[in-house]
Amino acid sequence: MIAGLTPLVWTVLAIGALVVGLSKTAVPGGGTVAVALFAAVLPARESTGALLVLLIVGDMFALLSYRRHADWSVIARMAPAVVVGLAAGWAFLAIADDAWVRRLIAVLLLLVVAVTLWRRRQQARSGAEPAVGSGAVAAWSYGSLGGFTTMVANAAGPVMSMYFLAARFPVKAFLGTSAWFFALVNVAKLPFSIGLGIVTPSSLLMDLLLVPAVVVGALVGRRLAGRMDQVLFDRLVIALTIAGALYLLL
Repeated sequence: MIAGLTPLVWTVLAIGALVVGLSKTAVPGGGTVAVALFAAVLPARESTGALLVLLIVGDMFALLSYRRHADWSVIARMAPAVVVGLAAGWAFLAIADDAWVRRLIAVLLLLVVAVTLWRRRQQARSGAEPAVGSGAVAAWSYGSLGGFTTMVANAAGPVMSMYFLAARFPVKAFLGTSAWFFALVNVAKLPFSIGLGIVTPSSLLMDLLLVPAVVVGALVGRRLAGRMDQVLFDRLVIALTIAGALYLLL
């Protein structure tokens, strides 16, 4: 697979890896851009496996920054639902061909963007976070959807961000809980992905070459956190995610 990659493809992959690092230390949920970029230039199934390893590298940087601030009760409450979602995603990947995986990734990205925009519109109207709840029903709804989307498309960032926001987490608790949640889930996904043949020696070699871009993105994200124009950045993330999803559909 590596031998057939053109300089343009490597450039897109490097940008995606850079975004992975940024999303882990500065903009939770921004990794959907990396999902779209990887799926646009690689076979959809292989893109999921290749991106997973880079996400795990990014998780390590997030833990270094926010590991002391997790709310473990929330993680424990969501764990059963996440396992159900992971199993459903694994079953889908086991039977779906590349075209179906590409379409589902695109649909999931568009749904995540749509729900995110709806939530922000509700917030603008009410002046507060919409009350979606943080109890058992919300934990199972968001947990199962997060498990499925992360297994199939590594696209659970915005889904889980909405749940953590709905739970009224302070900033550090939000970042710490998110860091531990995705670190544990992504490591748990690794055996499934290896068993499905979407994490391979070839993809690992490609990841090794892309890790420096993740490191650079994570370090830049730590410096930029709290200094960037968040509104502008969010709009850019949403626009690029929509463009990537539409590319996958077409």
